[in-house]
Amino acid sequence: MRIVFMGTPSFAVPSLRALAAQKEFDVVLVVTGPDKPRRGKHAEAEPTAVKTAALALGLQVYETDDVHDPSFAGKIAECSADVIVVAAFRILPPAVYTRARLGAFNLHASLLPAYRGAAPINRAIINGERETGVTTFFLQERVDTGNIILKEKTSIGPDENAFELAERLSRIGAGAVVETLQRI
Repeated sequence: MRIVFMGTPSFAVPSLRALAAQKEFDVVLVVTGPDKPRRGKHAEAEPTAVKTAALALGLQVYETDDVHDPSFAGKIAECSADVIVVAAFRILPPAVYTRARLGAFNLHASLLPAYRGAAPINRAIINGERETGVTTFFLQERVDTGNIILKEKTSIGPDENAFELAERLSRIGAGAVVETLQRI
């Protein structure tokens, strides 16, 4: 199965690694945000966590800060992907997420429909939730509203902070991404 993977922060890295480790999956392109400039006269730009992981895995990387640029949709179409996997990336326009044969799905760090949108982990903790999880769902125009494919629940520890929970959910999410691909 030919896969285009899209993600930027460390939350997405376990999913990328899990895909790269599976023989039945071929990650043909990894899309991420551009390197972030560091402060200081001679400081080098800092690559995203996903870019660093992708290069270490020997995968092709494409950086963009404009998912609405027609050339980006063209680049995705050139990949002839079976599926697009999104984990902690930007909101994609239909011109991009419709370019894969089986469609595109997102890994979201909540049990949708709860905590749609940004910062779902922080909001779950702030609201005193006792459980959360991850959801995979097919992309559509409205944010975090597509047909749900899979949910994985987990409890939130009484002293667990957002960083710890995000790290744990990223590992749970990696398994959910692999299982989702095996289902579609």
